Amino acid sequence: MMAKNIVVIGAGPAGYPAALKAAALGANVTLIEKNAVGGVCLNCGCIPSKSLLDAAHRFDVTAHLKSLALEDNINATPSWQKISARRAAVIGKLQSGINMLLKAKKVNVINGEAKFLNDKEIEAGGQKISFDAAIIAAGTHAFIPPLFEKHYAHILDNSTVFNLKEQPKTVTIIGGGVIGCEFASLFNSLGTKVNIVEMMPTLVPGEDETSIRVLANAFTKRGINILTDSTAEKFEAKDGKKFITLASGEILESDAVLVAVGRSAHLGGLCLENIGVSWTRRGVEVNPQTMQVRENIFAAGDVTGLALLAHAATRQGEVAAANACGHKELYDNNLIPRAMYTNPEVSSIGLNKTQAEKAGYKVKINRAFFAANGRALTQEETDGQLQIISEETSGKILGASIAGANASEMIHVFSVALTAGMTTAQLKNIVFAHPSLSEIIAEALAK
Repeated sequence: MMAKNIVVIGAGPAGYPAALKAAALGANVTLIEKNAVGGVCLNCGCIPSKSLLDAAHRFDVTAHLKSLALEDNINATPSWQKISARRAAVIGKLQSGINMLLKAKKVNVINGEAKFLNDKEIEAGGQKISFDAAIIAAGTHAFIPPLFEKHYAHILDNSTVFNLKEQPKTVTIIGGGVIGCEFASLFNSLGTKVNIVEMMPTLVPGEDETSIRVLANAFTKRGINILTDSTAEKFEAKDGKKFITLASGEILESDAVLVAVGRSAHLGGLCLENIGVSWTRRGVEVNPQTMQVRENIFAAGDVTGLALLAHAATRQGEVAAANACGHKELYDNNLIPRAMYTNPEVSSIGLNKTQAEKAGYKVKINRAFFAANGRALTQEETDGQLQIISEETSGKILGASIAGANASEMIHVFSVALTAGMTTAQLKNIVFAHPSLSEIIAEALAK
């Protein structure tokens, strides 16, 4: 049987794993990327932001050390230049690693913009490439509302924020979603005064309400100014300062404005009309299990709109590649963990209480608090809670949410539990080390 020719558009966390998977399955793979390998996640998203957030968390720890040290023995001042240099070094190392993997698997990488000519040919980098199947993994870019679009030179988004030469003394963040909250936590920990403007009644709409209350309370205690049910009506840049006028009439003055109100699919230049595929700002319609768009066209990552998360994109890319090569694999969005690397962290997986009840389940909630956890007390990280959502009669675990220290790591216990179809009784048999933050799971199940 002849090897299939697979074209992958986009070398981000969906595209390059798709290319590697297809190559491993024996396909001839062409990977097209118009910018740098790694996509938004590696170059101006997950990885660089987590490098900065790690620096912020370290300064949070330094603040705690003052209560344990001799007077005036600790005096650490953040250096934005050093923090930024470390971020750039991390990106460089990971980019090099991805390029080595692609080369080892003999993936043909073309730098250029892709355009579909028809459902069998694509053009990129001055070449025409024939394909048996194509995987669209073009990703997304920041959505900029009209109010700020005409002032783009004076605002920041998730990409341009990394170009800051100096740490701002004050920043106003438009949008209280995941990106907005992570940057709010980051800047606050480094000493920047932060305002968050969110049009919805709560931060991170759609996430578990109890976890977000923990986050909002922690933010408020740390001095972050949260303005929910608020919208920006006017923007003005004057004498190096930025002024946001809210619908309430309140005016916010800051050194920088970060707009983080959503994403738009990167599909405008692909000529999808030539292959009969329609699209919107949110992406393309895809089979949520096979990642198929139509016949020999597949999609993966942010352009599917299923979960705007790098690890979801990777799994989708692998599933798309397998199916494109004729090997049946399925994707399950319910098994994708979600995490915010704020302080405290927030993570979740599966259904929350509201979603479970809407799905017709009679819900039981097991809850425990970090304030009663020995390890959390020894580390002075007692903000937060964990809750387990299960079906009352069978005990089948439906989901979980954690707000607190190491939430992004602990959530994977529930990734395993959901994948295995475990009940709370079965999970209760697991022995956790003492003292550990993960003991909070056993503490919740004991109630």
